[in-house]
Amino acid sequence: MQKHILAIHAHPDDVEFLAGGTLALLAGAGHQVTIVTMAPGDCGSMEHDAEETAAIRRKEAAGAASVIGASYLCAEFRDLAIYNDDPSRRWVTEILRRVRPDAILTSSPVDYMVDHEVTSQLVRDACFCAPVPNFATKASDPAPTLPGIPHLYYMDPVAGVDRDDRPVVADFWVNIASVIETKKSMLVKHESQRNWLLKHHGVDDYILQMERWARLQGERAGVELAEGLRRYKGHPYPQSPLLEQLLSSFVVTRGAT
Repeated sequence: MQKHILAIHAHPDDVEFLAGGTLALLAGAGHQVTIVTMAPGDCGSMEHDAEETAAIRRKEAAGAASVIGASYLCAEFRDLAIYNDDPSRRWVTEILRRVRPDAILTSSPVDYMVDHEVTSQLVRDACFCAPVPNFATKASDPAPTLPGIPHLYYMDPVAGVDRDDRPVVADFWVNIASVIETKKSMLVKHESQRNWLLKHHGVDDYILQMERWARLQGERAGVELAEGLRRYKGHPYPQSPLLEQLLSSFVVTRGAT
């Protein structure tokens, strides 16, 4: 049975960096994939103003999603202004009700910057809220509630480490060696990001950096290239291994060398 997978992270290119290979495998198996960014990357430029930057990066994000036949949506928060408050929780809940995913991949609850961490909190809570009939989103044309809490998974934090540079160990890894070129093609669509990362982060080649991180996770999993994922364990979220089953032949569990 084909499933609908939602990947939701803070900014354009976050999903591609951290789960692009996993999504490519899912899309290649015929599953429906939607990518959502909380913000349009409006602060990610030294040359353009916020609205110009947002327009450029939305277009790039849509192009990256199209590489694997995925849909793209922006939640239209703004960079460095994603807050864990009531209006934000209701809006993210509305997005989940409109997309109606079976499984959600989102940002790690511990990561190097606030937008990533708050996105994780909002998505976790929206999963809980989405099936609750009396939790109104206050949208002008609200979508119906979900039939149940979706399966929730966390992507790796950036570089696979927490704020103190300690490894965040995945529950399982996805072997992405067969789709690494597709993952690169998705990232290449984010053309404006290279210039931003060079000027703000001092990173000149984000494609090579992505490969280094994938190799690091591959070493942890005992394969060449990998992406790590963790299933959210909180009550009453689903604990059946849905994503692991959908990706069965590409999954490496803990205990790998």
